Amino acid sequence: MKIDVIIPVYKPGRELFLLLDRLSKQTVPADRIILMNTEERYFEEAVYGTDFPTRYRNVQVFHLSKREFDHGGTRRQGVQKSKGDVFVMMTQDAVPADEFLLEKLTRNLSGQVAAAYARQLPREDSSVLEKISRQFNYPETSRKKGLQDLDELGIKTYFCSNVCAAYRRDIYEELGGFPRHTIFNEDMIYAAKAVKAGYLISYEAQAQVVHSHNYTCMQQFHRNFDLGVSQAEHPEVFGGIKSESEGKKLVKAAKIYFKENGQNGRILGFYLQCGFKYAGYLLGKNFKKLPKKMVLWASDNKSYWMEKS
Repeated sequence: MKIDVIIPVYKPGRELFLLLDRLSKQTVPADRIILMNTEERYFEEAVYGTDFPTRYRNVQVFHLSKREFDHGGTRRQGVQKSKGDVFVMMTQDAVPADEFLLEKLTRNLSGQVAAAYARQLPREDSSVLEKISRQFNYPETSRKKGLQDLDELGIKTYFCSNVCAAYRRDIYEELGGFPRHTIFNEDMIYAAKAVKAGYLISYEAQAQVVHSHNYTCMQQFHRNFDLGVSQAEHPEVFGGIKSESEGKKLVKAAKIYFKENGQNGRILGFYLQCGFKYAGYLLGKNFKKLPKKMVLWASDNKSYWMEKS
């Protein structure tokens, strides 16, 4: 079984090199690593004076402009350049926790399992909110999810993250792949398509990457605006399933965390961030009612709207 790793890249830094080094030491090696890089000048600046070409011989780099980047479309292009039986989607800031990532991520990709995603562990310097959200979204126990879980899990049935996820090419081709043009959530849109076709999504808790962000309140607002937009544009996936209930569960989990760790003084700051996230999400869900200038201000992905104009 050949495995390719596909990584969208933008303004790469030290973490990309750390990621590539960790991938080179996996017990199940990647056949090829495909970097879909946005803006060639940033990549050239990052690798200038290094031994990049000789150090990473199985890495191929393809450049595109910022205007050309699209969450779904760029990943589709990466898959088209891949020849692997399985391809793994990653982001440039997700670092394998150990040398067993690819082995554990792909071990259950058979039968009805169409895709598998890894557990995300918070960085040491991550905020309390990030630690809580990682623990909430990526628990210690693995699980396969299918149509039978919709009543119990709701929208989480379709949850899958391209921060680190493996896909079977045969099923991917059968289902038509990632959406060609989407602002966000290309992973969940594909996962929903797979689940509705009778396939399973596997959460592999033993396959682990270190990945988290300390976003400001406004950064949370912008990201969640795009999240809301993606849900509004894909009612075939998100219609009839409320995502707000997951937010309520997260708040409840956070209250328990703060109480158990004697950090009740942090609850107010946590509520503030949640407020920004929900405000962004709510506006995004209703973006069609907003003036274009406000949409451009609220969105984290300005180039997406240029393509739509």
